[in-house]
Amino acid sequence: MRQHVASMTVDLAKTPSFRLDGKRALVTGGGRGIGLAAASALADAGAHVTLAARTQSEITAAAEAIRARGQQAEALALDVTDLPAMQAAIGAAQPFNILINNAGTNRPKLLTDVTIDDFDAIMGLNVRAAYFVAQAVARRLIEARQPGSIINISSQMGHVGAARRTVYCTSKHAMEGFTKAMAIELAPHNIRVNSLGPTFLETPMTKPFFENKPFRDEVLSKIKLGRLGQLDELTGAIVFLASDASSLMTGSALVIDGGWTAD
Repeated sequence: MRQHVASMTVDLAKTPSFRLDGKRALVTGGGRGIGLAAASALADAGAHVTLAARTQSEITAAAEAIRARGQQAEALALDVTDLPAMQAAIGAAQPFNILINNAGTNRPKLLTDVTIDDFDAIMGLNVRAAYFVAQAVARRLIEARQPGSIINISSQMGHVGAARRTVYCTSKHAMEGFTKAMAIELAPHNIRVNSLGPTFLETPMTKPFFENKPFRDEVLSKIKLGRLGQLDELTGAIVFLASDASSLMTGSALVIDGGWTAD
């Protein structure tokens, strides 16, 4: 005897889009390292990218390389520590739906050797400038009543401590704090704010540091995966945070550290 199986309707979850078509993105420190990798990835996902940095030649070359792929990019020569100039530039531009708040610096030194100038340079860029860049971008989005995603480029050092990095750790712990507080204030405007915390990456800029074997061994002993990170291991997370794929995520820290902070 034949049995008739009743047909069932199965509702399958919809896969969110990682595309950024029609979105405008601002990347500070966009000429090299994480900033350049982020700009490339965002443009590849369809965003119009503005690369901002002090060195005109670097960002012009980067923007030209992105446009050569048939994607949208422009260069904006800007020193984000010059707050009035930065506020004027962002205020005059069309709103940016995505901010990669990446410009940052470090001067590794023992606590007892840190100078006032060291402290002011690190905090001035990593905290003061980063805070006001986020504020400027948020103001334009609120005025235009547009949604947005602010991605503060923090560090694993925003979650732990390390020798020779007392000021850097201070700055990144501060960034983690203002990320959470900004997320609370901006949520009613549908502007999301998250942080991205990488471990040590192998880049042209960091290569000289890792030629110091004791330092390299110390770093690798902390990274559970036993290797340095690569720039292209951050870009998936950047596109995720910028896109609707992370639409329920705000006030969070996405740490990409090879397991450094796991213990």
